[in-house]
Amino acid sequence: MTQPVSVAVSLPAHSALGSTLSYESEAPLAPGTLVRVPLGARECLGIVWDDAVPTATADAGGAALRPVADVLDALPPLTAPWRMLVAFAAGYYQRQVGELALAVLPQALRELDRTQLARRLKKRKPAGRVEFAPDSIAPTPEQALAIARIHAENGPFLLFGATGSGKTEVYLRAAAQALHDDPAAQVLVMVPEINLTPQLEARFAARFGAGAVVALHSGLTHPQRLQSWLAAHAGDARIVLGTRLAVFASMPRLRLIVVDEEHDPSYKQQEGARYSARDLAVLRGKLETDALREQDPGGTAMCRVVLGSATPSLESWHHSRPAEDGGRYVRLAMPSRIGDAVLPRVRRVDMRLQPRGTRIAPVLVDAIAEVVARGEQAMLFLNRRGYAPVLHCTDCGWKSDCPHCSAFQVFHKIDRSLRCHHCGTAGRVPRGCPSCGNPDIVPMGQGTEQLEEQLAALLAGLTRPDGSPLRLLRIDADSVRHKGALEAQLAQVHAGEVDVLVGTQMIAKGHDFRRIGLVAAVNPDGALFSSDFRAPERLFALLMQAAGRAGRAPGREQRAEMWLQTAVPDHALFAALKHHDFPAFAAQQLAERAQAALPPFTYQALVRAEARTQEVAQGFLSAASAAADGLPARDAVTLYPAVPMSLQRIANMERAQMLVESASRPALQHFLAHWQGTLHATRAQPAGKGLIRWAIDVDPLAI
Repeated sequence: MTQPVSVAVSLPAHSALGSTLSYESEAPLAPGTLVRVPLGARECLGIVWDDAVPTATADAGGAALRPVADVLDALPPLTAPWRMLVAFAAGYYQRQVGELALAVLPQALRELDRTQLARRLKKRKPAGRVEFAPDSIAPTPEQALAIARIHAENGPFLLFGATGSGKTEVYLRAAAQALHDDPAAQVLVMVPEINLTPQLEARFAARFGAGAVVALHSGLTHPQRLQSWLAAHAGDARIVLGTRLAVFASMPRLRLIVVDEEHDPSYKQQEGARYSARDLAVLRGKLETDALREQDPGGTAMCRVVLGSATPSLESWHHSRPAEDGGRYVRLAMPSRIGDAVLPRVRRVDMRLQPRGTRIAPVLVDAIAEVVARGEQAMLFLNRRGYAPVLHCTDCGWKSDCPHCSAFQVFHKIDRSLRCHHCGTAGRVPRGCPSCGNPDIVPMGQGTEQLEEQLAALLAGLTRPDGSPLRLLRIDADSVRHKGALEAQLAQVHAGEVDVLVGTQMIAKGHDFRRIGLVAAVNPDGALFSSDFRAPERLFALLMQAAGRAGRAPGREQRAEMWLQTAVPDHALFAALKHHDFPAFAAQQLAERAQAALPPFTYQALVRAEARTQEVAQGFLSAASAAADGLPARDAVTLYPAVPMSLQRIANMERAQMLVESASRPALQHFLAHWQGTLHATRAQPAGKGLIRWAIDVDPLAI
């Protein structure tokens, strides 16, 4: 006899078909089983879900159930904690279950039938054996205490460790303990960016064997990602290293989750389901632990979660306050660097006292020369690539506006081009002003290309201690476009082949440079006066992380330095940075946010709309706001007026947003869940005519 089964398939929210569809199966199918099912005129991958009562049929007309086309029973079902994680994320971030569940599976898997999958499984490499390399260096007392507490307590843990304090060693030893306690255990280690994966993968492979470690991130090809996913799903991959998408990796024996640099905004997805991988990692640890407790009520096995950072997000810092004050995380402090290494001395250069037009202060140039003469490296950080942010005509005031965005085209001198970093529009630099013909159009502002050029001129004639010419290297998104370029350039820095390193934020965090004696932030003031209330938090984290690249090697004769070129040297942020005092900075910021009723003391969501005109985008949001009256929990939320986004137009698309705020997270979620239908209905009304797309962003990082 056949029986109905609920199957999650990739359906957008506006389909109005419910979160799952019902099909007919000849045999019972366990929840989590992968199947291929007909959907309209095509066949697609689906996941048997837990619904006791199907929510819709696969035929829009309500005809008899269509049969499941095939069952991919060569793969074990996706686990209950995995399905619960996806279901929660879909509901919390206002997406459909199937839409999210299928999106986080490898694309190559979504396209395979039973026969193709069987061929792939035959080609899989055998499981890699964990090889515990001997610990060559004893942990510091701070590391030992942190490791002991991670093993003895439940967590979640916030590992608040200074840059260079050895957080990675704590991760390695916590992983070793988890793998030792359970011979089949798996460990998930997350990093914010792809370029941080290779060095961490090398550390874990050296400790546990290359066969036990796989990478899982968007930089892999589709076959590579499928191979890594299959290894994790089968339990063969004992350690999975990945970026934010890895939080959804299928790991049936997950016992430890590490989120390195947990403060990094890259953990927040900005397209589709706008989830926070850091927050979902904490939830996943709880779901995995609850499942273990249900299987063995008297057991001690659990999935621990460790969030690590020298500059934690203010949300995580707030959650790690004492338990008697409502804290939910266990804070583990490691304020000291390894060995006798100390944090760099912070020096502030008042640019108001420098000659007009000075880009690099003479005292900083002298300091760089001294560092190079000692055989060390200097690193200059400027978070703006290109030669100059804009070209400008001094006669008529013309600027190199992007024709498709409300932004400027950036001047790249290396190929004499103007490029928009938002929509990708590119063109040649005009011979004269397009408006008045003036041939003397000049660059305004400074980018990494210009900084590299100026440094080359200022340091001309300097030599290395062996008498060879000084070597300058720039690392940014332009210089590492080709495959393998970043790894090759970082290898040069680690090998000491570079004396002065210039780059954007991609060199300012996570890298273990051992020869850096000086770090300089050339122009950090812009973020101090941003309209985004999170801008100071991001700037402090970025500067402190950049400072942490200096003086990491023990046994240094001279203390490393961090130089700040600023026009506001007395700013409270720089004062806290001078003493490497993150707790003081966090206390000041949290006090301001509590007074202004901002997160983490309130909860927010943004509804964004895109249309050909700003009037249509704002009109849709305003109509949806007016139609929200009378919805459940409406009195517990505040809907602010629709306004243009800070970057109003991208690729000829006008963008507007509306802020939704509440003092209660459940109330906000309750309202958003009911408002979804209103938004879809408004989209179909005259107010939605001309609207291209809209989306809800829960817990947004930029307002």
